[in-house]
Amino acid sequence: MPIIAIEEHWGMPDLTAALHALPHPDESLVLGEMDDNQECLEDLAAGRIASMDAQGIDLSILALTPPGTQSLPPEEALALSRAANDVAAAAVARNPARFRSMSTLPMSSPKDVPAELERAAGMGHVGTMVHGRSGDLFLDDPVYDDFFGAASELGQPVFIHPQLPSSAVRDASYRGFDPKTELALATFGWGWHMDTATAALRLILRGTFDRHPGLQVVLGHWGEGLLFWLDRADSISRTAGLQRSVSDCIRSNFHITASGMLNPAHLQHALSVTSVDRLIFATDYPFQRPTKEEIRLFLGNFSSDAERQQFSSGNAASLFAIDL
Repeated sequence: MPIIAIEEHWGMPDLTAALHALPHPDESLVLGEMDDNQECLEDLAAGRIASMDAQGIDLSILALTPPGTQSLPPEEALALSRAANDVAAAAVARNPARFRSMSTLPMSSPKDVPAELERAAGMGHVGTMVHGRSGDLFLDDPVYDDFFGAASELGQPVFIHPQLPSSAVRDASYRGFDPKTELALATFGWGWHMDTATAALRLILRGTFDRHPGLQVVLGHWGEGLLFWLDRADSISRTAGLQRSVSDCIRSNFHITASGMLNPAHLQHALSVTSVDRLIFATDYPFQRPTKEEIRLFLGNFSSDAERQQFSSGNAASLFAIDL
């Protein structure tokens, strides 16, 4: 039974340098520099494939590590997004049996986003990864509607990945501790996930999926908490004047990945909210590195071989148009 992992990060030194050169660099960059993460992120060849082999992963869908290019000025974001898409496409071309890739988009330059998405799709990128905010622009801002329309028309799934919350949100909710604890609380411990769930919910409430019913979105970390709060989120649907409820959009337009969180309790709750054909395997490499045995044991929580196959590879192959 093949295994496809869809949230496997990589890094580009030129982009990392540009992000560090900003007047106020993203503090979450440090997470990519801990232990051997940076070495793993920059390896798009033998070392990465060896890690995949050790985990039993047949195919990885590469995605640029956060914060991507979204915090850069428009011209620089466009240039480095194009460069990243070229690098990732070249990595796939060298190892087409082991890699696919999601594109990087210059979200801080909204006018350039649809064209770069189309260029990347033409190069073979199977989807795109974005974050919920670019400066003061939320992902649901009307300036991005052409992007979502293009993604729907091109059949390019949009993965909304966590990013560091804004300074205002951090000041309001995540301060008052030592710097390391503040960063952990604002990122992997809590803030990342609430920020991303809010971005997804805002997209729904903006009527994005009423205008683009074919658009497909991916959320990591078992839905960034949104699956656990659908009863309450549904109550906003009528107030927002949606054609469909929040939960209907979640079940029809969203796919959910595990992001290396191989917890059977999360799986069972996800299956109680949405259907097995909406769940996809991912490890969140190199930040999570489940072993082959841990993956095998987790797959044993599915009730049938057919469901295991859907989760481990079938759903990803269908969503990202991958021939197995």
